[in-house]
Amino acid sequence: MTDEIDIEHFRVRLIEERRAIEATAGAREDAAATVQLDQSSVGRLSRMDALQQQAMAKSVNERAAARLRLIAAALRRCDDGSYGYCKICDEPINPQRLELTPAITRCINCAE
Repeated sequence: MTDEIDIEHFRVRLIEERRAIEATAGAREDAAATVQLDQSSVGRLSRMDALQQQAMAKSVNERAAARLRLIAAALRRCDDGSYGYCKICDEPINPQRLELTPAITRCINCAE
């Protein structure tokens, strides 16, 4: 199956996705920074809103970190020759499925 899959195509897609995630790291970290609770400059609702936005930003950072781990694992599979095979049943993953999500680790049957 890997001879049917253009591994280099998917490697490039994975690297591009990693770069895009890393490019926004600064903005995500700024959004998740500690909220200043100076009551003289902001009202109670503004502070609550800021805390909610901070929590959402932290969640986005966690998802980005998880996505980077998945991309790194997929790139390792590209290197070791196991890319494109299901981690559960070891059957080939449909290239169309890989096209949608290059870091995917399971075939459609095992994902269900």
